[in-house]
Amino acid sequence: MTADDIKQLIVAGLPCDHCELTGDGRHWYATVVSTAFEGLRPIQRHQRVYATMGQRMQTDEVHALSMKTFTPAEWAARAA
Repeated sequence: MTADDIKQLIVAGLPCDHCELTGDGRHWYATVVSTAFEGLRPIQRHQRVYATMGQRMQTDEVHALSMKTFTPAEWAARAA
């Protein structure tokens, strides 16, 4: 899978204000900003992103996905 493929899956499964992906084809790093993360703990946010991958994490199409997840307010505060 490519970065664009993974990004499309995430964006299709979550309302994203920002989604950025980098990686080497096996190990991916995502920054995801979504209103869907409001009120969720970090592990719950990651589970929401992993859910957008479907079976791709179990079948090794996506070997590793590390991520930073933010609400829009958290993301805006980082930029300030």
